[in-house]
Amino acid sequence: MQFSELRDLIRDESGKGDFTRAGDSIQEVVFSLEKSTLIPIITEIGAIPEDIGHDSSEEKLYAKVADIVLAKCFQELGLQSTVNRERANCADVVAKSQIHSYTLVGDAKAFRLSRTAKNQKDFKVKSMVDWRGDNDYAVLVCPFYQYPKSNSQIYGQALDGNVTLFSWEYLSVLLENSIIESPELNLSVLWNVSNVLSGTTAVADKNDAFLQKQNELIRSHLHLSEEIFNAKFADFKTKIINRGEIEISYWKSQIELIKNYTREQAIKELLTSLKLNEKIASIKKFIDSLRD
Repeated sequence: MQFSELRDLIRDESGKGDFTRAGDSIQEVVFSLEKSTLIPIITEIGAIPEDIGHDSSEEKLYAKVADIVLAKCFQELGLQSTVNRERANCADVVAKSQIHSYTLVGDAKAFRLSRTAKNQKDFKVKSMVDWRGDNDYAVLVCPFYQYPKSNSQIYGQALDGNVTLFSWEYLSVLLENSIIESPELNLSVLWNVSNVLSGTTAVADKNDAFLQKQNELIRSHLHLSEEIFNAKFADFKTKIINRGEIEISYWKSQIELIKNYTREQAIKELLTSLKLNEKIASIKKFIDSLRD
């Protein structure tokens, strides 16, 4: 299965109107994938396709599928992992090491390439601290190049709360190098990396971006050469650029489509995009409740 095929499956299942059943159906497919098929999907899943409507049921299902892909990655690393059915006020993914007896909670993030302005609330690092509960570790998985490039409160929050700022790209490197937990290899060193960094970071510098330091720690733990590691991340950049060109083509096609709208079509589309009728309905519902 290629990413495009997974994308089509999400579209098809979303159109059937049963979110829980759609999630279960896609989970069955993803959990049955071979590792070689899963790897190409990993670095694609972090970018929400532009043709998926904002706040649509399809976008919500896409987010659920990102959780499913994350759980499958943990399974490929030798952990037991499941996806929570309830998304509210809890971690989306839970994993357990049967060998080294630790547990972790995980949260998968996907962003649109067109959305460049993100704040700390988008990453929910503080929420991860609460969601960890009695589990040993909390792991946030986000596209590597979507993390802030300079100072951000998420870095200080990660250090204070021992939340690992992991990435889809890291997971790809792990699986491509056949990393799997064993009695000799305890992967908790990866999930505890923020705790290690906090011990060497001055209070005044805690909000500084630490991803390069983290890269060195992870590379060292996995015994990967700097050359191999850097080559993989160069490859990831190329894939993102290619994906970006695809998304640009989509929006250009939409521009051409809009240019051919009739006046009536244009007005209807504008009213829909501004959600004016929904705003009127919301206000009317509120004032009607006051009248009653």
